[in-house]
Amino acid sequence: MSQADTPRPMRILLGCDTFLPDVNGAARFAERLAAGLVGRGHDVHVVAPSKTHASAGSFVETIEGEPLTVHRWASWRWYPHDWLRFVMPWRARPQARKLLDRVRPDVIHIQSHVIIGRALAIEGRKRGICIVATNHVMPENVLDFTLLPERAKRVFVRWGWRGADRILKLASAVTTPTRRAADFLERNTHRRGVLPVSCGLRASDYEAVVGPRDEHKIVFVGRVTLEKEIDVILRAIPRLDHALNASFTIVGDGDQRKNLEKLAGELGIKDRVTFTGRVTDAELRAHLTGASVFVIASIAELQSIATMEAMASGLPIVAANAMALPHLVHEGENGFLFQPGNDRELADRLGQVLTFSPAEYEQMQRASLEAVKVHDIDRTLDTFEALYRGEKLSR
Repeated sequence: MSQADTPRPMRILLGCDTFLPDVNGAARFAERLAAGLVGRGHDVHVVAPSKTHASAGSFVETIEGEPLTVHRWASWRWYPHDWLRFVMPWRARPQARKLLDRVRPDVIHIQSHVIIGRALAIEGRKRGICIVATNHVMPENVLDFTLLPERAKRVFVRWGWRGADRILKLASAVTTPTRRAADFLERNTHRRGVLPVSCGLRASDYEAVVGPRDEHKIVFVGRVTLEKEIDVILRAIPRLDHALNASFTIVGDGDQRKNLEKLAGELGIKDRVTFTGRVTDAELRAHLTGASVFVIASIAELQSIATMEAMASGLPIVAANAMALPHLVHEGENGFLFQPGNDRELADRLGQVLTFSPAEYEQMQRASLEAVKVHDIDRTLDTFEALYRGEKLSR
């Protein structure tokens, strides 16, 4: 390709209602996307909440080893949630206008349809800027933190999806991490042609030690919140054969930690359960490399980066048969699925993995390593670069 044919670098603005130091799938995706785009020569700017009631301004931050400009807007804590912060809606639009006039991006990629994403999409559309939207949010996932009665929750969900539809229609392309998540979005809005684009990861960042494990270590990685249904996993642990001497490590933190610690005591497994709290990336990778099997009981995953990280670490996966998890777990190949909430079936599935012969276990490890290849971050970056340039991609 000649120099004249080489696509020019773009100025890309990512609108993130959650971003570093938050620890969740949407934030992790935005970090990797931003760093990957910088690595390809683009000028990347990120808008995200500050950690105070005052705007922190615009600074160069190093994300995933790459320098990029982050604009931090004043935010307030949502106290029913253990870490969530939000920008006041009536402040977001004026700030978006000022920022867009100053940065003049070629494209705006919003990571949600709520406050920051909404403001940037509305003001960007007025200026004729290309809008790409990725949906990481289901209104249903927010219900545990609204303190609303049941009838009001149903109203909230309908209102949430209508709001999503109004913003997503401003985008030239709408993506979500998996085909099942895309179908779910199309069922709940008027959007059509939603593209499944994996959040992606670089498998070489993880260490996979292929071979049998002497210790039966079960691991979960993620936020310790209600929608992750970690209590189901805890209830499954006492059902395992005691001769297995299995242990369970919960890597992460959240508002349900005290409740789950109490439950572990009530179940008589406190000595076999470890809560790590927040860990570094290196510590997270070490927990995955040293485990025997990864388990996830969540029923609200639009993809699950943590599950992909476990696959890249060469782990068999036992997951709830819900939302996007069946896209990652191929029954009997790299793991097993269980009926959501069924701790008895979960225990049976875990027991199967933990009693595999060395050859069976290694076969499942290699299947995980093979299955995660399609989620390579470079494929994700290729796709978004094409969408930013206005190319039409097939589903």
